[in-house]
Amino acid sequence: MTNHAPEPIIFGERHLSIEDLLALSNRQRPTVLQSDSEYRQRIAKGAQFLDSLLDREGVIYGVTTGYGDSCVVAVPLQHVEALPRHLYTFHGCGLGKLLDAQATRAVLAARLRSLCHGVSGVRVELLERLHAFLEHDILPLIPEEGSVGASGDLTPLSYVAATLSGEREVMFNGERRLSADVHRQLGWAPLVLRPKEALALMNGTAVMTGLACLAFARADYLLKLATRITALNVVALQGNPEHFDERLFAAKPHPGQMQVAAWLREDLAIDAPTAPLHRLQDRYSLRCAPHVLGVLADSLGWLRGFIEIEFNSANDNPIIDAEAERVLHGGHFYGGHIAFAMDSLKNLIANVADLLDRQLALLVDERYNHGLPSNLSGSPAERAMINHGFKAVQIGTSAWTAEALKNTMPASVFSRSTECHNQDKVSMGTIAARDAIRVLELTEQVAAATLIAANQGVWLRSRDAQSRPLPPALAAMHAELGKDFPPLIEDRALEGELRLCLQRIASQHWRLHAQ
Repeated sequence: MTNHAPEPIIFGERHLSIEDLLALSNRQRPTVLQSDSEYRQRIAKGAQFLDSLLDREGVIYGVTTGYGDSCVVAVPLQHVEALPRHLYTFHGCGLGKLLDAQATRAVLAARLRSLCHGVSGVRVELLERLHAFLEHDILPLIPEEGSVGASGDLTPLSYVAATLSGEREVMFNGERRLSADVHRQLGWAPLVLRPKEALALMNGTAVMTGLACLAFARADYLLKLATRITALNVVALQGNPEHFDERLFAAKPHPGQMQVAAWLREDLAIDAPTAPLHRLQDRYSLRCAPHVLGVLADSLGWLRGFIEIEFNSANDNPIIDAEAERVLHGGHFYGGHIAFAMDSLKNLIANVADLLDRQLALLVDERYNHGLPSNLSGSPAERAMINHGFKAVQIGTSAWTAEALKNTMPASVFSRSTECHNQDKVSMGTIAARDAIRVLELTEQVAAATLIAANQGVWLRSRDAQSRPLPPALAAMHAELGKDFPPLIEDRALEGELRLCLQRIASQHWRLHAQ
């Protein structure tokens, strides 16, 4: 059987999707830079037009002027060549944690995609070197804090500009190295950035957009996983599957809500004969799960639109129109769409955490779990008094949920006038994106805990001689989970299993709905 090489991701005129960026960030597909002569000439024309303006002593923001509120300060032509280095140098003040490898690749890809439009006035050689960083997995060490999301992600992206120029540090072959040393090892001359090139690299939304693409992909998987966990909990809690009846949801036809209900019907095989019901109505965390998860499902479409348009845009200033020989000064570095998308996403995801946390609270409580043992302990009666099962896991889950809910405060409304009131209305998109990633991390922890507990609940229920066989999808999931997470009979520390479960979630290990 022939193994086909994965199709390369082409940077150039093509539209790229969130899935393209995710595959690149995970090193699952190679990349190429569009190389036909017509495309290369169009890119080169922008840089040539800028050079012609310099010859005529034209006034161009960030090329023959200072930056930001210093745009009224003229830069004599003899200093124009030095200006790009000064830009990335004085922005070398980022703090906080460093972006991880996956996020750094996403940032490089997002900036390259923007520059590939050919309206940023950069040379083909800059695109080639930025692409070579991706190809060779040379990853600038980028501190995640220091951007207000307009005028773009200036400070974090200064680390991209600097490392392309042979300054600061990168990760290469798993080692922290000086960029200059890596250039030397590969036989490359560091770039000397031309007028406008440092500004073109830094004055855009690449950090927030790269993070937003990663956040979207995690949210999409989490939606399906939360649906599967809910189905397991319906079984463990002997819930009423008629809450997900197709006719019921036809009366309130939000498409995403209907989709979640359909996935639950599929998991629970509710078209098959069911046992007599113990109650008419389950508590809301089961009964209303399609309504909670459906809001996320219905939002993913417009979230994708916001993110992919930004990813495929020329989010730069000024825009260089070489064909019409015009320099267009504007504000495309403003990250308002990403800010709103990420503020919205963290709200949607925190609600998933809250839903699963409430399901776990039902599972461990003898008053509400319909006959399961306290805290889901599988210990025999003679040792039940010293075993505490999932008691601490439920406490931890409550803590993670509370932190996720706390982090839903919108960042985009906290605009701060900065840079001598030139940047007097900013997006805070990068902070919103970082918040969304944090809420996702916490919610995935909640999902890991609730999944392992739900599987324990299903195992406990299966010990009852009167229990019905599991529906096929849930039986397969239960069996697969059992390989990694054996039943909890005698108390054991569950940290290792929770971390393993998080790794499984991160790698999207389980094949779920519509995958």
